Amino acid sequence: MTDTNRRSLFKALAAGAVAMPLAGRAGAASGTATATVRMKPPAPRWARGIEGQRQADLGDGTYLNPIVAGDHPDPTILKDGDDYYMTFSSFQSYPGIVIWHSTDLLNWAPVGPALHQQIGVIWAVDLCKVGSRYYIYLPANADDQGWKIYVIWADDIRGPWSAPIDLKIDGCIDPGHIVGEDGRRYLFVNGIRRIRLSDEGLSTDGALAPAYQPWRYPEDWVTENFAPEGPKLLRHGDWFYLVTAVGGTAGPVTGHMVIAARSRSVHGPWEHCPHNPLVRTQAVDEPWWSRGHASLVEGPAGDWWMVYHAYENGMRTLGRQTLLEPIEWTPDGWFRARGGDLSEPLPKPAGGKRGPNGVALSDDFSRDRFGVQWGFHDPRPSDAARLQRHDGALWLVAAGTSPVDSAPLTCGVPDRAYEVEITLAPEADAEAGLLLFYNHKAFVGLGFTADTIRTYQYAEELVWARAPRPAGPVRVRIGNNENVVTFHYSFDGGRTWRLHGTRMEVSGLHHNVFGGFLSLKVGLFAAGAGQAAFRDFRYRALV
Repeated sequence: MTDTNRRSLFKALAAGAVAMPLAGRAGAASGTATATVRMKPPAPRWARGIEGQRQADLGDGTYLNPIVAGDHPDPTILKDGDDYYMTFSSFQSYPGIVIWHSTDLLNWAPVGPALHQQIGVIWAVDLCKVGSRYYIYLPANADDQGWKIYVIWADDIRGPWSAPIDLKIDGCIDPGHIVGEDGRRYLFVNGIRRIRLSDEGLSTDGALAPAYQPWRYPEDWVTENFAPEGPKLLRHGDWFYLVTAVGGTAGPVTGHMVIAARSRSVHGPWEHCPHNPLVRTQAVDEPWWSRGHASLVEGPAGDWWMVYHAYENGMRTLGRQTLLEPIEWTPDGWFRARGGDLSEPLPKPAGGKRGPNGVALSDDFSRDRFGVQWGFHDPRPSDAARLQRHDGALWLVAAGTSPVDSAPLTCGVPDRAYEVEITLAPEADAEAGLLLFYNHKAFVGLGFTADTIRTYQYAEELVWARAPRPAGPVRVRIGNNENVVTFHYSFDGGRTWRLHGTRMEVSGLHHNVFGGFLSLKVGLFAAGAGQAAFRDFRYRALV
């Protein structure tokens, strides 16, 4: 069957052309009813870049979402001349708030982390530029003591960035910055509420006050909760536009959505967009679920675009990924999303210059990639000192008794199917291992002591599965093929491989089960006493 025929068949099935009877259903007049057969969309054929990683730019004048694959939620985007910069929520990973750069809105490469000082879990931030200075407004929650909003600044987008400054805005998340018609600076936060900032943007100059009562969707829509959040603002012509997320960022796939309002003043009154909701997943057979948290940006040729996040159908384990959708301004001064079927390629933004895309994840540990590729999950203040590089290896001082209480070093992944390999060498009293790690309650993988193989399934060790191993380094491979995980290991440097006897299915290791809004990452851990050496990490996408 050709790809065209497969696509036609899928569309017919998704439209309900194939149905099956359900006998004896209560309330059916004839004693039978029909139910539409739903299918998961087939994996599209993305372009392949570094290490086979998927990329959006198809090279023929079109692109296929996502534009930044893997866990990159709550995008905030800045157009700075011919350059674009974007960053995302970094949650419990430190260093955090990695900034990415593009010159065409499609090809993105990381610049580096902006936040080095640990201040807690980081949610949706806002990146902006006022005059010649860059600012990131960020909400953080340290040790569940409550949310606070901070600001960091830099005179160069590549840093150095300042230490975080506490703005004393407590109990708020999702800041959105705007300069008003009065020339003053304001932050909007979840709620939707507004507070005035000082002229330098590093302190507040007023009280937090209600700003906008968001548009309400019909009560019978299936959503997680109302949750107005993620306010992003821009001035276009004579109007200020306020783009907001409602419906909850996870939960049912039909919950999250994008709405808009406009006003001639940042002080209101705000009128609801007649096209609300502008973006929303409406059925489980769509390729992208829980679409929301949008920002608008002008393209290189003067057209306009919307960036937002979504879960990939059937692949919640990858986290929320960044999508790009074209919009059009309507004669009445509003805008509409016009991407249509996001399972199909779309015309790429015009006028941009193609630049680097992605980053190689394979690592020989000869240089510092901490904060761009690698980051500790929920580190303690002392964890940074656990990490050293010498003798061609990454050395990790052991902490905790197992992966359950040892902060692992993690690496996000962009692909639906991939393999990773690494060589481990634990010292006599240490355990070293390779994981797929969501959080301390949800992970799978293998651990190796000096003489024993240990198997971890869904955050518990299978003690009965312990097996002896010969002394010396071990090379370990994890293959994840659309959430089906297979383990191999080798005691002769990868010349011969042994298949581990247990495969695992990990599609449930995501936010709707374990909370936290995270993704399933590759993790390296060292537990017990002493330290472990890690060498020659390899990543390969499975096409």
